[in-house]
Amino acid sequence: MKKIGLIGGMSWESSLEYYRIINETVKQKLGGLHSAECVMYSVDFDEIEKLQHQGKWEELTQIMIDCAQRLEKAGANLIIICTNTMHKMAEEVESSITIPLLHIADATAEKIKEKDFKKVGLLGTKFTMEEDFYKGRLIDK
Repeated sequence: MKKIGLIGGMSWESSLEYYRIINETVKQKLGGLHSAECVMYSVDFDEIEKLQHQGKWEELTQIMIDCAQRLEKAGANLIIICTNTMHKMAEEVESSITIPLLHIADATAEKIKEKDFKKVGLLGTKFTMEEDFYKGRLIDK
């Protein structure tokens, strides 16, 4: 089983949902008492939220890169960012590590295709909705 690296804390409630869904899926597929092998790096959301509203995206990018590199060093085989908004710097994060980053828009697009949905709605933060890093990638897929 691959070890999943989770960048969490944005918010802790969102991270909890990712952790729950991942482990429920593993249990459903493998049965018994199986659970996912995970390592999480959780940031202080207060700091992240302030930097977002100050427009300090370069600083936020470096924080996400540091988190991903720490998770890779901890033995993660892939990285998941447990929030939509911080996928804004997904390309920079992915290029800073040697393991894959599972992009939320790719997983969402895959599920949309699987279900053969013709029209979908997207809810998100101001940053997610006003910029193209999520919607554009979703449309491209």
